[in-house]
Amino acid sequence: MEQGVYSIEEALRIADELDADLIEISPNAVPPVCRVADYQKFLYQQKKKEKEMKAKATKVVVKEIRFGPQTDDHDYNFKLKHAIGFLQEGAKLKAYVFFKGRSILFKEQGEVLLLRFANDLEEYAKVDQLPQLEGKRMIILLSPKKKK
Repeated sequence: MEQGVYSIEEALRIADELDADLIEISPNAVPPVCRVADYQKFLYQQKKKEKEMKAKATKVVVKEIRFGPQTDDHDYNFKLKHAIGFLQEGAKLKAYVFFKGRSILFKEQGEVLLLRFANDLEEYAKVDQLPQLEGKRMIILLSPKKKK
């Protein structure tokens, strides 16, 4: 089967002779692009390609770590260990300080805590977004550094 420009009747006749289907590949092209092939096989190959593409796509996991404005050292270190583990698995990290009631007065304390957290993780992660106050939470986003 040679490539070329054929009339619809001619293309259908060729497909019929080869006991195959005429498949429209790109209808908006001028003239429209078609292919002579087995339609079921064509669909199967399309699905297979889509499956491969989906498998190759990386899934981004976002883990969250919550602090209070007055988180003590022991809790902080415990959460830091977990954060390191998450980053080594390749997950993104969303750390936030949650302010309850009047604790919103300690905004600076929360920011200091998050910056210290980012600083302690600097060999494992890079900062995507600096601490930002959103409602009752101050959030920082970190993503894992690429392994060399």
